[in-house]
Amino acid sequence: MAKKKTKTKSKAKATPKLKKPSFKLSSQQKLIFGSLLIILGVLLFIAFLSFFFTGQTDQSTLTEFSSRDVETKNWLNKLGAWVSDLFINKAFGVSSFIFSGLLFLSGVYVALDINKSKLLKHWIWGTLIAIWLSVFFGFFAHKYDSLGGTIGFEMNSFFQDYMGKIGTVLLLVFILIIYLAIRFKVTGESIVALFKRANKELKDEINSVKTANEDNIVPLDNDLSAEAEDIKSAFELNIAEVEPTIENHSKPEKKTETPKVKINKPEPELEIEPEPELNIEIKTIEEEVSETDNLSNKLVEDFGQFDPTLDLSKFEFPPLDLLKKYNTEGITINQEELEENKNRIVETLNNYKIGIASIKATIGPTVTLYEIVPEAGVRISKIKNLEDDIALSLSALGIRIIAPIPGKGTIGIEVPNKNSTIVSMRSVIASQKFQKSEMELPIAFGKTISNETFVVDLAKMPHMLMAGATGQGKSVGLNAVLTSLLYKKHPAEVKFVLVDPKKVELTLFNKIERHYLAKLPDSEEAIITDNTKVINTLNSLCIEMDNRYEMLKNAMCRNLKEYNAKFKARKLNPNDGHQFLPYIVLVVDEFADLIMTAGKEVETPIARLAQLARAIGIHLIIATQRPSVNVITGIIKANFPARIAFRVTSKIDSRTILDGSGADQLIGRGDMLYTSGNEITRIQCAFVDTPEVEKVTDFIGAQKGYPDAYLLPEYVGEESGTSIDNNIADRDKLFREAAELIVIAQQGSASLLQRKLKLGYNRAGRLIDQLEAAGIVGGFEGSKARQVLVPDLVALDQLLENES
Repeated sequence: MAKKKTKTKSKAKATPKLKKPSFKLSSQQKLIFGSLLIILGVLLFIAFLSFFFTGQTDQSTLTEFSSRDVETKNWLNKLGAWVSDLFINKAFGVSSFIFSGLLFLSGVYVALDINKSKLLKHWIWGTLIAIWLSVFFGFFAHKYDSLGGTIGFEMNSFFQDYMGKIGTVLLLVFILIIYLAIRFKVTGESIVALFKRANKELKDEINSVKTANEDNIVPLDNDLSAEAEDIKSAFELNIAEVEPTIENHSKPEKKTETPKVKINKPEPELEIEPEPELNIEIKTIEEEVSETDNLSNKLVEDFGQFDPTLDLSKFEFPPLDLLKKYNTEGITINQEELEENKNRIVETLNNYKIGIASIKATIGPTVTLYEIVPEAGVRISKIKNLEDDIALSLSALGIRIIAPIPGKGTIGIEVPNKNSTIVSMRSVIASQKFQKSEMELPIAFGKTISNETFVVDLAKMPHMLMAGATGQGKSVGLNAVLTSLLYKKHPAEVKFVLVDPKKVELTLFNKIERHYLAKLPDSEEAIITDNTKVINTLNSLCIEMDNRYEMLKNAMCRNLKEYNAKFKARKLNPNDGHQFLPYIVLVVDEFADLIMTAGKEVETPIARLAQLARAIGIHLIIATQRPSVNVITGIIKANFPARIAFRVTSKIDSRTILDGSGADQLIGRGDMLYTSGNEITRIQCAFVDTPEVEKVTDFIGAQKGYPDAYLLPEYVGEESGTSIDNNIADRDKLFREAAELIVIAQQGSASLLQRKLKLGYNRAGRLIDQLEAAGIVGGFEGSKARQVLVPDLVALDQLLENES
């Protein structure tokens, strides 16, 4: 309840700020502006038209534009004379009329509020046509300066100086072809079809003439009959060209008689009149718009879409200069090392009588991938079993064989480089792949073997499990994840819940508490280090999850992205409890420690969140250095499809994390394997040092933030008694009996009450809370039984009598 009140107040304060200056025109303003453009277009047309009648007379008055005594003949007086001279004489010539038309068209679009997506296209094509016509008239009508204008004259002079007249004409023709092909989709096929259609029309005309002549036979003299024979032969030639199939079926000796076949007689056309076509009138009915849509559209039109970043509108993202740039960055190719490794791989495989058809190398920051194609008949399992032998021959720290590489017909052998290069956080953050990504929660992990920046979306994972031995790069990986989000997302869009049982790894992020962190209402520090508070925080996140699902149900949305889009469009009323929901990322730095101390109390809410929270924007990142089956249980693995494995000590640990081997062959220092349920990708994790993180958090923390961290819902656990529990009237009927049982046994536990009084767990728990509030038993102590504060029944009676 505390959170909802706080959010309602903050929204009430934020409402007046929404009335910021907007460039969106109202309906009245559109009519005024559109009318202005229409009138300007008409005035330009009148001035241009008048120029061709009065332009020569007005030339002498242009220099005295400021004098009111000088009169001009242009129909729009001095301004018309000056504008028309500028456009027609000094610019585009007669094609300047296009611009008056474009102005008129723009005014119609604006005044009638027509969709303006095509208007820009009209302006671009109109301007290009004006330039082409200016050059065209400048070439063919160069004696008349007003037709081509100065632009046409100068461009013609330029083209003719370098290409000559023939080259200029061909260039104009080529530009016209480009225009017709792009603008009107003209193709070679359409031109051929046009000629064929013209030929067919000619044939039909000749057929009609021939039929009329056959019906009206008149004796002709020799000259006329000769002309008729010529027409007949021409007619027969056209028929042979247009309908070759008829010629093929006819006999060679009767080729001249082929046109006389009844196929071309127009009698069927005369006998059967075509039926008149029935035109179907399609009536379109516009979809009804509800009142809420009208209201939201009006709000968006008046105020614009809701901006969640408005409270911190002046927030600046950290610059790249805060991250360190290393001199050893980039791939260095050591040709001698490549050749040496290749020869040793080939020699080792030849020793076991395994032939190689081809081999190629892909160099990465820390590892080089050698792709080999074995000769026909070689079994893949035979090469896979030689992993240790190849590592021995190469004297390598550890090699990894991928047999076969998914999607390729090759076998991969990954060999560590002797001199590895550092992948800096700056290089992956500055990459275009990260900067131009449109992901909801983009994370730049590092670079792959092919030296490509590896960027993934946490919102689509949707949860991530990170494991590896001590000192292999887990904490640096977590810092890389958090740094990526800090460089890409505004404080209004994402919040972090940081759990750090080690108490030292995530302390630097305390400085951004009022910007990016979330915490419980009664918590002093946002970064959680106490295991008891971890349980409360996880249960509070479960309450937040249930609250968000209720809001999504009321808003009829399926996920957080749809809900926030609807809220930004002002289709959800804050008075109904709706608000903009940021993404929440829960980061647990050492999950094994929580499982050891709290067990099921931690695993149950984690499993609930992992199963249900993805749709409402709560995502989990869990790291552990102990990848055993009692820590990474089946429920955890089933709901964490995205997994990252740093170097581990055994194949069993690798299979626990990745369901496959490979993590035991990594070389450490940020070398990791990433899988999201399909193939495994080897990545060199980006290195971000503690001073770099400190600079980034200092830069963000120095800016104006929210009054407090993002408050999670309040959670009251079993260990917390309340003032209501001490109300005598609300006590359970079995309160006295339970108190006597606890005092006699001197053991304060709910399980004792369950066994002796045959109660359920919930009722026994409520009785323990009431006994604690009455001062009979002590506070919650984890898995231990509560301390009994009353020594005997006599003291109990005195205590209860004093209460009454």
